[in-house]
Amino acid sequence: MAANLDDDGEQTVSINEYLESIEEEELEADLVLGGDEGDECTYSKGYMKRQAIFSCLTCTPEGNAGICTACCLSCHDGHEVLELWTKRNFRCDCGNSKFGEFSCKLSPNKDVENTENSYNHNFKGLYCTCNRPYPDPDLEEQVEMIQCCMCEDWFHEEHISLSSPNEIPRDEEGEPLYEDFICKACSVVCSFLTLYPKTIWAAGRQPVAANKNKVVVEDILSKDEDGKLDNDSCSDAVQKDHLVAGANDEAASDEKKSIVGEGSESNASSSLSGSIASSIPTCVLVVDWMAASLDSESKPLFLSKNWRDALCRCDKCLDMYKQKHISYLLDKEDSIAEYEKNAKQKRDEKLQQREGAELNFFNNLGHVEKMEILNGIADFKDEFRSFLGSVDPSKAITAADVKQMFENLNNKRRRV
Repeated sequence: MAANLDDDGEQTVSINEYLESIEEEELEADLVLGGDEGDECTYSKGYMKRQAIFSCLTCTPEGNAGICTACCLSCHDGHEVLELWTKRNFRCDCGNSKFGEFSCKLSPNKDVENTENSYNHNFKGLYCTCNRPYPDPDLEEQVEMIQCCMCEDWFHEEHISLSSPNEIPRDEEGEPLYEDFICKACSVVCSFLTLYPKTIWAAGRQPVAANKNKVVVEDILSKDEDGKLDNDSCSDAVQKDHLVAGANDEAASDEKKSIVGEGSESNASSSLSGSIASSIPTCVLVVDWMAASLDSESKPLFLSKNWRDALCRCDKCLDMYKQKHISYLLDKEDSIAEYEKNAKQKRDEKLQQREGAELNFFNNLGHVEKMEILNGIADFKDEFRSFLGSVDPSKAITAADVKQMFENLNNKRRRV
């Protein structure tokens, strides 16, 4: 929010700027919390695909536990709590063995430990390869950080192994052109991505397999003017890739067939989320990704919009994702973009329900009560209009001025 300085050197903002800033903060909070009202502990929901997680350093200073939004508000109010944004496949730890004698107020009956939870140095308040806190007390101005969609750690732009932060795909206004970022360390695990068409990469970041003897998948994906994938083009492109791969498979030699993912329908996809598409009989990749991935250079990756839709779902690739413990990449609900989309939808529904509840409340009032409310609104509008007309437009409105306006309004209502 931009602020101006008055004659006394104090920051001033307009009413519109103030209201816009409040709305932006509320929206940002709703996007992080995923629409969670914080009314009940999420422990009963099991290991959630994605949820907002916090770390209480007062209760677990070693940073080996995470708590949900409701427990943060109800059980750890007044504690030193760190906001970790969101984590995947996590179950609330509040009150388990890691908290000693401390018991969860909302859901006291919990397992001794959540064995499937993963913790990193973020739970201690440390981030990036530099292992520094955020906000960093040694910096006057905090610098932007980027989250890896795989390890979910946060990185300073200057510490992601690029020659310059200017290499990060952004538009002219500085907004990111990528949907997901994969850090240098995690890129080793998914080096097979370098075999995919360039359209899965954000503008300006298009790595390819390092081995010159390997044939990269034919770039037949359609793309829009910005180089981004959209839902329709991505789905069509994947189908085209399947046809191309199938044709190559028929014409290929026996040796070539040995490295192409053959086979019929598999049960491999049944162990994945219900939102993940079933396996396909032919591999999108027409090369030996196992050999190619060994030759790929470790580097940070920036993926374009809807890049996950282009990932192959043949039996061979599904098994590979499972072995690498990255099957979540196929789950649309795992992505931050989908998480925030659902959060915004919940927010809109909540606002509509609130407006409907307020209208129902007013309609259920008697005639006298309705008239009192309407007269009160009219009195406030008149007083506010009079107040704005009396102030010096060249000077800022102070808290004392606003307080005086409400005192005048109360005095008028008493006289009435």
